[in-house]
Amino acid sequence: MRGVAGARRAGGEEPAIAVLGVRHHGPGSARAVRAELERLRPDVVLIEGPPEADALVPLAADPEMRPPVALLAHVPGDPSKAAFWPFAVFSPEWQAIAYAVEAGVEVRFCDLPAAHTLALDADPVLRDPIGELAEAAGYDDPERWWEDLVEHRGETGTLDVVAEAMTAVREGHVADGTEALREAYMRSVLRKAVRDGHRNIAVVCGAWHLPALTELPPAARDERLLRGLPKVKVAMTWVPWTHGRLAAAGGYGAGVASPGWYDHLFASPRRPIERWLTRAAHVLREEGLPVSSAHVIEAVRLAVSLAALRGRPLAGLSEVTEAARAVLCEGDDLAVELIGRRMVVGERLGHVPDSTPMVPLQRHLREEQRRVRLKPEALSREHDLDLRKPLDLERSRLLHRLGMLGVPWGTTRQARGKGTFRESWTLEWRPEFDVALIEAAAWGTTVEGAASARARDLSASPHLNELTALVERCLLAHLPDALPRVLRAIEDRAALDSEVRHLMAALPALVRAHRYGDVRGTEGLGPIAESLLARICAGLSPALTGLDDDSAREMLALIDGVHGAVALMETDRWLPTLAGIAGRAGLPGLVEGRVVRILFDAGALPEGDDVATRMARAMSPGNPPARAASWMEGFLSGGGLLLVHDARLLATVDGWLTGLSPEAFVDVLPLLRRTFGAFAPPERRMIGDRVRSGPVAPDPETAAYDDDLAAGAVRTVLEILGKA
Repeated sequence: MRGVAGARRAGGEEPAIAVLGVRHHGPGSARAVRAELERLRPDVVLIEGPPEADALVPLAADPEMRPPVALLAHVPGDPSKAAFWPFAVFSPEWQAIAYAVEAGVEVRFCDLPAAHTLALDADPVLRDPIGELAEAAGYDDPERWWEDLVEHRGETGTLDVVAEAMTAVREGHVADGTEALREAYMRSVLRKAVRDGHRNIAVVCGAWHLPALTELPPAARDERLLRGLPKVKVAMTWVPWTHGRLAAAGGYGAGVASPGWYDHLFASPRRPIERWLTRAAHVLREEGLPVSSAHVIEAVRLAVSLAALRGRPLAGLSEVTEAARAVLCEGDDLAVELIGRRMVVGERLGHVPDSTPMVPLQRHLREEQRRVRLKPEALSREHDLDLRKPLDLERSRLLHRLGMLGVPWGTTRQARGKGTFRESWTLEWRPEFDVALIEAAAWGTTVEGAASARARDLSASPHLNELTALVERCLLAHLPDALPRVLRAIEDRAALDSEVRHLMAALPALVRAHRYGDVRGTEGLGPIAESLLARICAGLSPALTGLDDDSAREMLALIDGVHGAVALMETDRWLPTLAGIAGRAGLPGLVEGRVVRILFDAGALPEGDDVATRMARAMSPGNPPARAASWMEGFLSGGGLLLVHDARLLATVDGWLTGLSPEAFVDVLPLLRRTFGAFAPPERRMIGDRVRSGPVAPDPETAAYDDDLAAGAVRTVLEILGKA
């Protein structure tokens, strides 16, 4: 439908109005809209979108503006209220903007203002008209129906087909709620354009709204509907977007499953199948997979043949994917997944020019990204940093500062190599980080200043473990301005906190922070850590009294945490403290077993004390089976190789298990499964082999050896040493 009845200029002259119904992010619609606008040459273009963005339209002409991008509307002071309107190069709305900017034609956005949308805070019920039409046509895949009907037809007739289809789907439908408000506002903007004297008007909107704009009801009805709407103050800007975000419904509520494929169809209208499969071959070659030109030729033939067999006008995404799977990937699903991630969805991240309105914090982050040479990318990329290098150290500090501000551009992972001077990061930029930056702008205008202010505010936490973790974060982010306040807060909180569990939870992060001091050029935290450890050692024994199973398990994790931290400290307090409580009556079996194992591994058991005797005592018939199983779980939580290499311990465990009654064995089975299930598969296999080999000698020092069996091993060792 190209004309609109009921819209007339004063004096009776009827303006020429074309309502172009499109599919959001549809390349066929985008080409058709561009061609139709060039034919119509309107003097104003009305586009579905928030009117607050009218002043931002000229930025689309900037050479640095590269879609995908999105309009972002947010409420200053409450960035949690925000909305996006995304555009790709293949979006009809973007092509309409590009045409108007190039032709010097006025552009107005005509959707309900963001000031009302964010104030209403309503989630409209979204219909899927494409899905309904596809189902009516006998298709189970809306994307495939759209390709057959629109994308493969070329520009001719595309808009007419969409208009006719949507008019049929919407017949008898009565808009209500947010939908009614939006369409009422669209009509009001159209009427205003007529009143302003425009004679040739083009409206680009979602095809679903087309029937609502072809016949205008009396203006008074829409005015009554829009009167008294709630309103908030909003700010509007452009932000980068990604193809990955286009693959999910958002903004217009119109997500597309394959934005990379649609981008290809828009950019390569001629011979799209050949070009697509050639690109797929290039992607596979980059990963070291052998793909030749002959593979590409055969894949094209297969895709075209599949389309002919299925009665499709042109091979679509399903056909080229199946052809790539069979020929280029040779049935390898991982290779097909790689093509899907790199090409079907795509990894493109848009870019907005520096002249775009930004809060100072966003602008400073851009400068920092250039300074440390870290480019925002939609593709997840790994970076290994050597903190001894100044550039890598600055990169690390920037990423940690952003984490402090709630902008997790980078996530840490296990470093490749040992040493505190190495960090490994996975970087992936997401569009919503711009909203987080706007929210964080309340803390400052620079990344370092905002992170420092945020850290100072977090130092008001009443939880000691959170404060010590904050120290570590401040050191990693190099925030010397915030560190003194955080340290004072720790001293004050530690002096008042008499709960040993809180001190134990706080110590590991503090010790890790102290360990990083040398590399990052910050002052040591040794005295505070020593003070905490002294108080832990003094209060540990009373804290182990009267623990239930859950509390004992929590205490076990705290003991392990403190033990790991003490390994980084120069102290002789911890092991004597554990030795003093190891034989104390009333300890939970889980805790006693773990303490004995720590002392055994450290060679710190009291002189004359034997771990096998302790284990035999814990598993004696006088102890309930459940306690014995808990003791063993605590003792073996350090790993199962001990049972492989110590025949006496294995004999003790084996004898205890075989001596249990059937009822007792059933009772302790869950604990046993949890204990042995935590071992690595090779450890479990070796323990099983040792048990299956028969009874083990109770004392390896007095066990008899078979000289004949050992002779072969002796000869091999002598040959290795060159003494055979």
